[in-house]
Formats: sequence, C-alpha cells, structure tokens
Amino acid sequence: MRIALIINDIETEKSGYTSVYLGLKMHNQGHEVYFTGVGDLVYYPDGHMGATAKRAPGNKYKTSKTYLQAIKGDKAIVEKITATDLDVLLLRNDPASESVGRGWAKNAALIFGQLALRHGVIVLNDPNSLSEAVNKMYFQHFPESVRPRTLITRDPKEIHNFHKEQGGSMIVKPLQGSGGAGVFLVKKDGAVNLNQMIEAISRDGYVIAQEYLPKATEGDVRLFVVNGEALEWKGKYAALRRINKNEDMRSNMSVGGSAERVKVDDTMLKIVDIIRPKLVMDGMFMVGLDIVGEKLMEINVFSPGGLQGASKLEGVDFSIPVIRAIENKVQYRIEYADQINNKLLATI
Repeated sequence: MRIALIINDIETEKSGYTSVYLGLKMHNQGHEVYFTGVGDLVYYPDGHMGATAKRAPGNKYKTSKTYLQAIKGDKAIVEKITATDLDVLLLRNDPASESVGRGWAKNAALIFGQLALRHGVIVLNDPNSLSEAVNKMYFQHFPESVRPRTLITRDPKEIHNFHKEQGGSMIVKPLQGSGGAGVFLVKKDGAVNLNQMIEAISRDGYVIAQEYLPKATEGDVRLFVVNGEALEWKGKYAALRRINKNEDMRSNMSVGGSAERVKVDDTMLKIVDIIRPKLVMDGMFMVGLDIVGEKLMEINVFSPGGLQGASKLEGVDFSIPVIRAIENKVQYRIEYADQINNKLLATI
C-alpha cells in the first residue's frame, strides 16, 4: 500500500502525534508511507495533484521518536509524487492551528484532496465533507440530544442574554480554533470582563457561547471512532481521560493537560450510536469525540490526537485495527473500482 499523510508542516511534527504513530506502524508493516506538508503540495499542468514528500529509509524503527528523526533527517528519502502514485491519501492537517501568515494553508489540503479523488485515490476523511467542517458550526448538525446548548453570534447583547439564561456560567470560544485556544469560562462574577472576551474572540470571527457542564472540572474523554464505530481492539476501547491542568478548565493536551485510563461506559457508546449516521453519511473515517458527562463537547474530524497515548494506557496497539480498516478499503477499491464512491468507501 502506498499512502501519503498531509500534515501542517513536517518540521512542526512531534513524536507523540497520532500521524507519526500511524506512519511508524504502517512503515514497519512494509507499506510505503509519505509525509508532506500543505506547503509542499503541487498542482501540475496535466491536472494531477502532487507533492514533494518525504519517507523514512530502512526497514523498521523501534519508536516514533527515531522514526520521526529519520523523516526529518538528511537521509530521508525525498520524492516528487502524484495522486496516481498513491492508493490512499490521509488528510491529517489541522486548518485551525495554522499560524499567522499562513491563511493560504487552511483549505489547501482539502482542495488537493478533492483533486486526488479524480484519479481514484482513497481520501480519508472525505475532503468534500471536511470542507463543510472547517469550523465548529459542523458540530451543530448533530442531534441536539448530545450537544450542550449553544449560541453562535457576534452580537454582545445576545451573548450577555445567553449568560443570564445559563444562570451565570458559560463557556465562550472562537468558532474557528483548536487545542483549547481562546476558550474562557465565564462565571457569574466574571460578567464584567465578558465584553473584553467577546471583543478578543470576535476579531477573528464568530463567538460560540455554550452551556457550561460542571463535570468538565473532571476533564473530558477523548474517544476514537473509526468507520462509525467506537474503536475497539482486544476488548479495549481507544479512549483516554484528559485531566485539566491546575485550575485551567481546558483539558487539551496542548495546554498542559494530562491523560489517564478511562472506562468507556454505555452513555459514551450511546453517543456514538446517535451520531453514527451523520459520520457515515459524511465519509468521516476516523474522528475523535470529546465527551463530558452525557454530552458531546466537540468532534475532531481533521487530526484527532491521542491514539498513541490510548495505546500505552490500555496496553494494546490501536493502530492495528485502523491500518487494517485502511487496507480493506484499498482492497475494496481494487475489486469494485469506481462503483463505490469515496464517501461510502471511507466508512465501510
């Protein structure tokens, strides 16, 4: 299997990232694994999508750290590839985490992913659906029963009224963003600073005002879903509890949160059952659910992280069922050619 992972930038990748973990495991199984940043993508005059990509030399690597060093190192194999060279394209970049001055990069992978579809490449997650999920508005398309009460606006008056309706506690955050950036807990006595928060967030777009869930103080649960099902291997689920750092109400690992084992219960599995039809319909092969209590706080459809951490905590390798699922899709494409479209293929 020849597979390429589009990430934000090879130089900013870290050994703990899920993309590197999956790349390592696929490489060690004998697959040809390429990494390319969004800035390395190319559209050629003949209509092909391509890229300057890197892959690790050698047969096997023991750790994600040594594997990543090989990709970044001087001995990395650098090749110009096109869509026709590939079986699978994994879109693993996070548009929301692009730095200032890289606005051009936010939708680049989606556009190139759509071009790759023309040449029979399996693109995961489906780029046409991902283009509708570049901000948190996508989350509002899922059933109300699993979502916190939410207001999305740029009107300060609406936000103040919502704050009162919530009894004095709510979350405010940007419509576009990830990793816990720009997320604030507004308590009853914090309303005096609400205007400043609204002003800061609304500089870059809409403001999300959301019901505060008290159980968030216990952290949240990141649960992986693959092919519309909670990811399970050897009787264990790919999940972990992310614990808040000190008094910080955010539990994202990128802001210093820590992880611990978690028991996936019937409530979490019921949430998966409820959202499955939408995920399958949209061709969302692998996503990360962020769950607090009985509610779904967020769905990461671009580059859900934590798979390596969940594997270490549970003592099983969750990359195995993920890679097998991808291999099955390649076989389906061989057997059915273009009779099965990408959205359907992404979740079977």
